[in-house]
Amino acid sequence: MKTAVQELIQLLDLERIEVNLFRGNSPNEGWQRVFGGQVIGQALIAAYRTVEERVAHSLHAYFLRPGDPKLPILYEVERVRDGKSFTTRRVVAIQHGEVIFIMSVSFQIEEQGFEHQITMPDVPGPEDLPSERDLRLQHIDRIPKAFQAHFLRERPIEVRPVNGVESFTKARPREPVNRVWFRAGDTLPDDFTLHQVALAYASDLTLLDTSSFPHGVFLWSEKLQSASLDHAMWFHRRFRMDEWLLYDQDSPCAAGARGFNRGSVYTRDGVLVASVAQEGLIRLRN
Repeated sequence: MKTAVQELIQLLDLERIEVNLFRGNSPNEGWQRVFGGQVIGQALIAAYRTVEERVAHSLHAYFLRPGDPKLPILYEVERVRDGKSFTTRRVVAIQHGEVIFIMSVSFQIEEQGFEHQITMPDVPGPEDLPSERDLRLQHIDRIPKAFQAHFLRERPIEVRPVNGVESFTKARPREPVNRVWFRAGDTLPDDFTLHQVALAYASDLTLLDTSSFPHGVFLWSEKLQSASLDHAMWFHRRFRMDEWLLYDQDSPCAAGARGFNRGSVYTRDGVLVASVAQEGLIRLRN
């Protein structure tokens, strides 16, 4: 029986159909739409399959339609530019004959240059925090029964919230700040591409939650309609996704039924390795 991490690696291993055309599948988890992090990760893999000896440094994506988990997703890659230092790819994801997702990815040869960064916040280390599963078990009675099995399932990404799991279980206003430690639940191969793709997958797990915090709702609420609208990432330095990373998230603004969220990803020793930004739909149902 495969572990959750092995299933994630298989999920991200696309089938090549033709030059610049790839096919990906979705796990059978009973959800009505495909998880956004999966589409980001698969699209990044598709772009990487058309590039040699360069590393992705940024991606910018838009979610246009919900993905259908019952059908494969086709990823078509456009080779926009191959320059001396930078390479650009555009990826279009298609289902039911319609575009559900678009993403631009920029790759670069690895270079040395100026360096600076903001300081990592002072938070407890992951060893000083309870596991996410233990926290979820403590609060399982507050989760609607329809979501309980999904809430407790084995996950490929291990998450340890710095402030517990209040975003899932308690509808009270709080500051729009969300800090979690996360890592792959098992050792990953050394291929840095896979570590980037796993981080891209994980970056969509908790980010949108942050914009709901000040409003006394949580994303499991039947009163809230939520969905990722766009997603951007910048990869600054090399890292390992099977080692603990701190995901420091905040939400500077919500307006127009949309929440804007930012994230900074640090290694254990305080090195900033990636930055994330996302806007999502957070609409109260009538």
